[in-house]
Amino acid sequence: MAFADNLPISESLGVFVGVAGFDWLTEGQAEPLKALAAALFAGFLIVLLRQRWKKRRRN
Repeated sequence: MAFADNLPISESLGVFVGVAGFDWLTEGQAEPLKALAAALFAGFLIVLLRQRWKKRRRN
């Protein structure tokens, strides 16, 4: 299985839209850089957790 198959694209996009939408609703303007940073962090965290989970299931 290729690395690209394990990328959490939908989850990261959901975090981006959620953070940008929340900023827009609360502050009246969206901050795309803050939303992008949160989405990248969430995606990275999901990748790490999936790899750890797969290693545990193999053993």
